[in-house]
Amino acid sequence: MDFAAITLWFLLEKVILIAAIIGLSFFVAMYTTLAERKVAGWMQDRMGPNRAGPFGILQPLADGGKLFFKEEIIPVTSNRILFLLGPALAMIVALVTSTVIPWGAPVVTTTGTIALQVTDVDMGILIVFSVVSVGVYGIMIGGWASNNKFSLLAAIRGASQMVSYELPMSLALIAILFMTGSLKMSEIVLYQINHGWNIVYQPLGFLLFFICALAECNRTPFDLPEAENELNFGYHQEYSSMKLGFYLFAEYINMFVSSAVMATLFLGGYDIPFVNEAAWGLSPWVYSLLSFGVLMAKVSFLLFVFIWIRWTIPRFRYDQLMNLGWKKMIPLALFNMLLSAAILLWLKS
Repeated sequence: MDFAAITLWFLLEKVILIAAIIGLSFFVAMYTTLAERKVAGWMQDRMGPNRAGPFGILQPLADGGKLFFKEEIIPVTSNRILFLLGPALAMIVALVTSTVIPWGAPVVTTTGTIALQVTDVDMGILIVFSVVSVGVYGIMIGGWASNNKFSLLAAIRGASQMVSYELPMSLALIAILFMTGSLKMSEIVLYQINHGWNIVYQPLGFLLFFICALAECNRTPFDLPEAENELNFGYHQEYSSMKLGFYLFAEYINMFVSSAVMATLFLGGYDIPFVNEAAWGLSPWVYSLLSFGVLMAKVSFLLFVFIWIRWTIPRFRYDQLMNLGWKKMIPLALFNMLLSAAILLWLKS
């Protein structure tokens, strides 16, 4: 194959993969909204959605259709460009973080290797954190551009919450980097395949990372930016129709991507415990699809825990939220990082 053909095939492969990941993210986010209501019904001893389609499986389509056909309102006193940019930015940030996640084992063929990963850069995990930090602007721009004091207050609280909990999340990640010695997501997965899952060696790091993920996704008990009983409706109070839908949908896509990142960093990613594809005689394509299914099973479990916590734990007050982040989480993350470094130095000496 000449250079032009190789380039064309490479671009086609990446376009297909990007389209598949975006479609998967939308599909999972759509049905996570249904799962949220079904799990809530199960925990509260009620049915949950059961009218739109068999067992209510068409309820997400009904909800989406309702949002599309609602009246489109843009406040006269708002900054129109930024008002439209806010939900778009929230949605883009939620989708971009999925590009560095290895979604399955690479497929080795006679013509080369097909990686189920959009990009495998050396600074992979740093890209996740840098993109997530930009997500603060989606909240701030939406709250400020609305020209509503209640929206602005909620946006300020949301931004300070996200910035505060990014610190312990980053410190919890450093302990993982000590062990694996790499920022590449694929190499972190390979390390766990060869040495065991990181959650075994970093249980405190996983707990800290998971709690911070709850705060970053604005999930209960950290859902203060959209605390309707305190701030009417939160930072997206002035939004309607599908612009509001983008904000709500971005939360569920963030949950999905956060679960995929946690599964990759701590639960072995696409690693299938006790399965060796060579010994089992599996073809590369079958093993790759099987590994993708295993990763999605881990992600589904984490999503269930996200929902479970929402219907179990009451919301924090804002002073409690900040005290937990700065006075508890950061010291614990520093302790975990120093302890991990000390143990690794002792083992290597």
